[in-house]
Amino acid sequence: MTLFSLARKNIARNLSQYFLYIASMVFSIIIYFTFVTLKYSDVVAEQTASSQKLGSLMSGAAVILIFFVAIFIAYSNSFFMKKRKKEVALYALLGVRNRQIGFMLFFENLLLGLVSLVVGILLGFLCSKGFMTILIYLMGYDVIAPFTFSGSAALNTSIVFLIIFLVTSFQGYRLIYQFKLIDLFHASKKGEVAPKPSMIVAFLGIFLIVIGYWLAMQDLFTSKVWEKIGFLMTALIILTTVIAGTFLLFHSVTGFVLALIKKKEKWLWKGLHLMTVSQLLYRIRGNARTLTVIAVLSATTVTAGGAVYGLYYNANDQVMTVDPNTFMYQQTDVKSDHQVTAILPDTKYDENVEALSITFNTKELSEESAFDNSDKRIYTVIDERTYNKLADVQGKEALHVNHGKAVILDIGYDKRFSPEYKDKTIRTENNTAITFQSFKTQTVLNAKTAGIAVVVSNDQFKSLQKEGEALNYRAIGVDQASLDLSEKISKQIPEEALFSSAPQDFQASIESVGSLLFIGSFLGLVFLAATGSIIYFKVLTEAEEDKSQYNMLHKMGVNAKEMRKSIASQVFVIFFVPLAVGLLHSAVALKAFSGLLMMDLAKPVLIWMIAYTVIYGLYYILTVASYNRIITQNNKTEG
Repeated sequence: MTLFSLARKNIARNLSQYFLYIASMVFSIIIYFTFVTLKYSDVVAEQTASSQKLGSLMSGAAVILIFFVAIFIAYSNSFFMKKRKKEVALYALLGVRNRQIGFMLFFENLLLGLVSLVVGILLGFLCSKGFMTILIYLMGYDVIAPFTFSGSAALNTSIVFLIIFLVTSFQGYRLIYQFKLIDLFHASKKGEVAPKPSMIVAFLGIFLIVIGYWLAMQDLFTSKVWEKIGFLMTALIILTTVIAGTFLLFHSVTGFVLALIKKKEKWLWKGLHLMTVSQLLYRIRGNARTLTVIAVLSATTVTAGGAVYGLYYNANDQVMTVDPNTFMYQQTDVKSDHQVTAILPDTKYDENVEALSITFNTKELSEESAFDNSDKRIYTVIDERTYNKLADVQGKEALHVNHGKAVILDIGYDKRFSPEYKDKTIRTENNTAITFQSFKTQTVLNAKTAGIAVVVSNDQFKSLQKEGEALNYRAIGVDQASLDLSEKISKQIPEEALFSSAPQDFQASIESVGSLLFIGSFLGLVFLAATGSIIYFKVLTEAEEDKSQYNMLHKMGVNAKEMRKSIASQVFVIFFVPLAVGLLHSAVALKAFSGLLMMDLAKPVLIWMIAYTVIYGLYYILTVASYNRIITQNNKTEG
């Protein structure tokens, strides 16, 4: 029997144990192949306006995926090697030379990789149509993508993953030379050393996390700490303190919590609670490094995915804030207006807007603004009647402006940088004073066309007509607007008309954010699959070690229901404690992110967290079922 055939039989015999590992690798290959296919795809280039930018995004995502998958495969491989050290020792005891055993392990891992690569590329091709359609849909286009097979993408994928598999296969080959025979026999009994909890270490862990959270919640633009330390250094401190604090949290804090639970003797002696808590006390502390990796991966995935989904979720609201009118442009000639009217469908409203362009002395505002220090600014001025007419058709509240007063419509208002408009005075070049009675963060004129608008009383508007340039705008509201209609209108009016279109701005926004959401979602799924797989391998490795303990309980008369309950409780803590910590980290990060963007991300982030937890929960169910099967089969075999 050749070494290659022996390796093939070993894989077939252990296929159930390798299944999730292979599935995770195949999924990673599918996603990588998809990213590279989309990078080379002519279909995407034809259908989207930002194909060059998309290609760069796909390349960047592919690099991140390669780096992560390489770490995941190496990490998973180490679990399998540990599990099989006893088997390797038996080969050595039977007289098989180290070199032959090393080659057998090399061939096994390489064969697994090659099978995963072939299956991954084939499934990637079959899924490419669906993935491409999803991408195009997220980018706001209604197109069904065709099946496409890219030879360049297949070659790129094959080279990258063959290199990864060769490196990890060589890792298996070297294993036999790194241990003595007696070490290999006892390797499965060696876990990570469980450190004793320390009160000082526990407080240090909590303190580090609190420091990281506090720094993250500081305002990036106004914080004195961020200013003194610097952006990059502060970000590095946040990452370091949170990761180190998380490790110490699992190292000692959870040990104290479980130790306190052990003091509740009345509860402890019911069922298998004593065994459950005792094993958890060892495993959470002993696996602090692994649990830290899971928590950090979960936090990274949820934070990145939640942020991008939040932007995508709020894209329409953001566009509606900037473009309250479907179309708007400055009227320059009658001919253009007639041409636009001829191609317009039924409209909700079609209003002519009289406005003034006036240069104001804004010294009072400049003294308070951290954003604009110029003493003169040009504002678009409209009267109260015009504002209320547009507000009515747009579903906004009416406005009353006192004589000599004004209301500024500043959609970019930010209390950190913008001046306190209320009771501040601006003056025209003829020294006419206007005092702001209030401000609004919404507008009735499209910002690209009209800029920042100021609403004055009807009488005040008439008196200002001598001091400003008269402007005429056309504001149009359409129920079912399309990009085609927008393009037709834009061709009918001159460039100096400052045409603004809600459909065009929405398309531009959704196209960029949609591509990020596609990449973030699928990278997140890969990270999630790897995260779930790491815990799965870890727990099932421990299940093999626990077989004798559960068999002893079985012989003592403990029923299967109690054992299943104990297993479910242990696995639940191992799975969901790092998840809870990761979600907490991501909640703080996303809170800081929402403050930075002045955007409410609560709802989309909650949806993202629930989706992540549900998929993560499926790994928990699979792991518990596999753990129970191992214990049940062993009890039947051992009696």
